[in-house]
Amino acid sequence: MSDKRTCLYGKHVELGAKIVPFGGFEMPLQYTDITDEHNAVRHACGVFDVSHMGEVLVWGKDAERFVQYIFTNDIAGAPAGKIFYGMMLHENGGTVDDLLVYKVADDRFFLVINAANIDKDYAWITQQAEQFDVHTENQSEHYGQLAVQGPKAEEVCETVLDLRCKDLEFYHFTTIEKDGETLIVSRTGYTGEDGFEIYGTHDYICRAWDRLMQSGAAKPCGLGCRDTLRFEVGLPLYGDELSDEITPLEAGLGIFVKLDKPEFVGKEALVAQKAAGLSRKIVGIELTGRAIPRHGYEVVDAEEERAVGTVTTGYNAISTGKSVCMALVDIAHAKLGTPIRVRIHKRLQEGVVVKKRFYEKNYKK
Repeated sequence: MSDKRTCLYGKHVELGAKIVPFGGFEMPLQYTDITDEHNAVRHACGVFDVSHMGEVLVWGKDAERFVQYIFTNDIAGAPAGKIFYGMMLHENGGTVDDLLVYKVADDRFFLVINAANIDKDYAWITQQAEQFDVHTENQSEHYGQLAVQGPKAEEVCETVLDLRCKDLEFYHFTTIEKDGETLIVSRTGYTGEDGFEIYGTHDYICRAWDRLMQSGAAKPCGLGCRDTLRFEVGLPLYGDELSDEITPLEAGLGIFVKLDKPEFVGKEALVAQKAAGLSRKIVGIELTGRAIPRHGYEVVDAEEERAVGTVTTGYNAISTGKSVCMALVDIAHAKLGTPIRVRIHKRLQEGVVVKKRFYEKNYKK
């Protein structure tokens, strides 16, 4: 077990959660049943402890120019309150991390990074910052974070937490003065459903969690259903669909890579990769049977018994009942409709390449 715990760790133990190591933290995998928690988010409201995520503040004269340089998406001229998804890259195009960039002001940005990558990311960010007139601060120890997700999330945040958020647009955030402190509230999430992410001090996050639990309006949810939810709607997980060795283009995330903007770290490598053509790509696969594909399982050609890729994430999808997976395969097997097989417990299971989105997102329009 890791020795890192979020501010809500004791509350998870009190609720009888199954605790597992994740991203260097001891985190709840589930409280009762992954399927129940998954369905609560799809049909009502669930709440996740995501205090393990990292937060980095960037400010100063060159703040916007610096973020543009380390980030694949284009934030130039965006209004304060807007949020962008994208990646930070190595020079060779591999992914340092995927992250959210919150524009606080023209000279101030708030970066939300993955828990397992906090130390790596911050070291990389500070190294890149040496050639810019900017300041950076790792604020990960200061913030706790809740993700309130599901079709009833807006109602729960408004009534139970008394947070005025119904007018907040998707991928926008606001600051709210509450209980003597300034909260950051964003209309974002990692589930494919409407929802909000709330950043505050550890004390506030603990009080907010208690209110939600006492109300019964939001079901506590663990990392197990967080993964099944994000997977069903085709959202990547760093370490699976993205990594130091997998580029955003190979992951099918080119929409978040603006190759027409000025220089950014890794741009030249991606331009060259796009010009040469991809040799591999992350795809969706649907199996004809009920066998469940798992991370690391071998993907095999439909006719010849030769490996053509590897499963990155796989489940029997809770919302559809189908056995599906995402996999990194060679480009010759990446076209939609391509017959393909997955080796599961030494047997080859028949399947076909499909879109990575196995279930439609339900964000607020």
